[in-house]
Amino acid sequence: MARFFTLLAVLVLAACSAPAQSQPKERPAVTQEAVFAGGCFWCVEHDFKAIPGVVEVLSGYTGGHTANPTYEDVITETTGHYEAVRVTFDPARISYRQLVDRYWRLIDPTDSGGQFCDRGPSYRSAIFAAPSQRADAEASKAALVASNRLTAPVVTPVLPLARFYPAEEYHRDYARKNAIRYNTYRAACGRDARLRQVWRNAS
Repeated sequence: MARFFTLLAVLVLAACSAPAQSQPKERPAVTQEAVFAGGCFWCVEHDFKAIPGVVEVLSGYTGGHTANPTYEDVITETTGHYEAVRVTFDPARISYRQLVDRYWRLIDPTDSGGQFCDRGPSYRSAIFAAPSQRADAEASKAALVASNRLTAPVVTPVLPLARFYPAEEYHRDYARKNAIRYNTYRAACGRDARLRQVWRNAS
């Protein structure tokens, strides 16, 4: 019992203490941007940051009809916005097509009603492609469909790039700043369990 309370005290102190500052990545001379939605932006941001060649990931909102939306606005499901991320990447290390190919494995592309435990229009998945990116995005989606890796239709759309509004500061880099809460949420939401199920037949 004493060990339990000692561990509990450590966890409480970790949750309340200021997060350690991560070392900033050296920014390449040339970068490009891509916008994706895949459910909770805390999780999508976290997963994209782990991909080599990604320089920065910013959580935000896109695809809606209300200017300057707040989180409170978006969760009413009346603004049309998706929770999304803007990914800044080094094209010398990873191409846009490769980034899209990696994106599919971070989501359930067969779910049109949200992602994992988060339901509703703002949690739907989508690729928001610039005109110069659309062919690669569509080709990646077509290749996924043709692979027959999934047991249900791919419903994630490729949509025109829309204005991106950065999320509030407390939503940004949430997984690092609030590691315990983030990990608890992610496990409870069943994200990783569902991803293993969706992609179990993929090579």
